[in-house]
Amino acid sequence: MPHAPEPDEDDLDAIAPPQPVFHVEQALLGALLLDPRRLGDVTGIAADAFSTAAHAALFAAISTLPPPDPAEHAKNTKWLDRVLATGRGQARGLTASYLHTLVQVCPWPRHAPAYARMVEAEHARRRLQTAAERLVQTVHDASLPHPVQTVLAEADALAAVVDDIASRFPPRAGVLPRTPAPPPAIAPDHTEAVEEEQLLLATATAHPADIDSIRWLLPDDLTLPLHAGLWQCLTTLARRREPVDPVTVLWEAQQRGLLDDGSEPGVVLRLLAEPAGSVEHWGERALQRSLLATADHTGRLIEAYASDPANTPFQLVVGARRSLADIGAVRTRWQHATGTVPPQRPRPAPTTRAGPPTTTAAHTARAARATR
Repeated sequence: MPHAPEPDEDDLDAIAPPQPVFHVEQALLGALLLDPRRLGDVTGIAADAFSTAAHAALFAAISTLPPPDPAEHAKNTKWLDRVLATGRGQARGLTASYLHTLVQVCPWPRHAPAYARMVEAEHARRRLQTAAERLVQTVHDASLPHPVQTVLAEADALAAVVDDIASRFPPRAGVLPRTPAPPPAIAPDHTEAVEEEQLLLATATAHPADIDSIRWLLPDDLTLPLHAGLWQCLTTLARRREPVDPVTVLWEAQQRGLLDDGSEPGVVLRLLAEPAGSVEHWGERALQRSLLATADHTGRLIEAYASDPANTPFQLVVGARRSLADIGAVRTRWQHATGTVPPQRPRPAPTTRAGPPTTTAAHTARAARATR
């Protein structure tokens, strides 16, 4: 094993034992050191597939050095010495004793292809986890000038990783990950979302003829159940061509049981009576939030799948593709909303403010921006 300082006896419990893939990598490297000809049977992996720098350096050395003559290799350690010297160029901690350990722990050199397949599977899991983490980080990057376009690009990169894994490990029908889904995340701009959704509902109540122009907006795109229900009331009334005003919307809400949660009728009436800006603007803002929230949930779900070593590559592919389909559905509606149909270049997303004002003056300022 690589030399490491001896820990204090009290700290022994804090040292995490090696993961199973570490032992698999040891067995594979031991097989290749014992019988370098086995390298021809090892496919699907490169040095970056290994979990430690020392193992990656050893595999790179074994892969690049000319194989020794089998008879000579059985009589001396010249080739092993060259492997060690080459590997030390990338991992100084490598020692001759560690190469001896690798040879000792290899159960069966002829099983090298099976060991390589296990290393490939674990590498696929780590790649998927990294790509999912990048997607989540991008969703929460407040410095992005065009968050939707950047997030969708990361989603495409994640999908490319899934496709590559699928080409190596074709998924089996009906095999889903066993990992439970993570809890929903709380949106960081929750206050801003509530305010803008209120403006959407009030403006749509004042201009019901504009509701048909944003059919791409669904109730589930709104953050509050009451707002989602009121939007459903508005779209229903508009589709029936019935009168639309705060009172008729309130009555429809009562018929649907939306007030059963304790919402006061007077509060709902006031909410629907303060229009500002355009329905299209507020609808697009709500859809953008929905797209980012969907990307966040998808990324965290795939990250949870990939963090669970019990999931096979087959399960990861099936679960990831199902999750990515949710982003695809919202993306299609976003393209209809903004007219950004590939391969045309998407237009910039609306600028997000640093902080959510809550005053009437702030509502007026927002409305002025929306009508520009």
